[in-house]
Amino acid sequence: MSDDKSEADQMWHDWFMTDAFKVEKQLFRVFRFLPHDPRCKICYSPFSGLGGTLMRTLLGRKQSTLNPFFCNVCEDFAKKHPGGSEVEMSMLFVDVRGSTALSEQMTVTEFRSLINRFFIESTNAIAKEDGLVEKLAGDAVAAFWGAGFAGPDYVARTIRAAQNILKIMNREKIPVGIGVHAGAAYFGAMGSADGLVNISAIGDEVNTAARLASKAAAGEIIISERALERAGIDGNGFESRVLELKGISEPVTVRVVRA
Repeated sequence: MSDDKSEADQMWHDWFMTDAFKVEKQLFRVFRFLPHDPRCKICYSPFSGLGGTLMRTLLGRKQSTLNPFFCNVCEDFAKKHPGGSEVEMSMLFVDVRGSTALSEQMTVTEFRSLINRFFIESTNAIAKEDGLVEKLAGDAVAAFWGAGFAGPDYVARTIRAAQNILKIMNREKIPVGIGVHAGAAYFGAMGSADGLVNISAIGDEVNTAARLASKAAAGEIIISERALERAGIDGNGFESRVLELKGISEPVTVRVVRA
């Protein structure tokens, strides 16, 4: 059993950090250009529209009834290979600022349309930079990048995705704040006794990224200095802040990028 777990843990490490699954990842890049949202958060296989029909007919991929964020193939893969590994990654969290006030100023239909546009545009910008959308929740999106599927410049691509999201949201007049960080986290398939499974990342660095996003005002990207360093970006031209973050013992030095 321990050998099986070790193999599964190594597999998740290789999936995230290396090109061991290069062919599959190239196929996933094709999937993401097929219409239509919603789609599998791992392989980008669409669930509806023409793209969904093609996936079901040609490849037998369809939306899982138990785990709606996955296709049946990715869900089965995660269930068969539970486990994970500590990996280096970059993280992006983005959420709508003042969503409660916005909802009070709009009809239910108008607010739903705004949140839907936010999800679609954010996830499209993330997918274009080969990010992995980890979750859509309420008025927020979380995504991760690793060298194995986004290339050696994965941190720079995370920052580029954040800048593109901010540009798009300004055009759409949707107020968002974004946090970007980089560090080590545990990544893999985590499940429950009732069959629910999730492919996710957890750890202090992930929490830091989420806290950075919570400190970003509308129209701001807060980027940790570590993320800028790993991206090879000189942050001296940006405003510097030192933040005390809830649940984080040490202050975090960040740079602020505005639209």
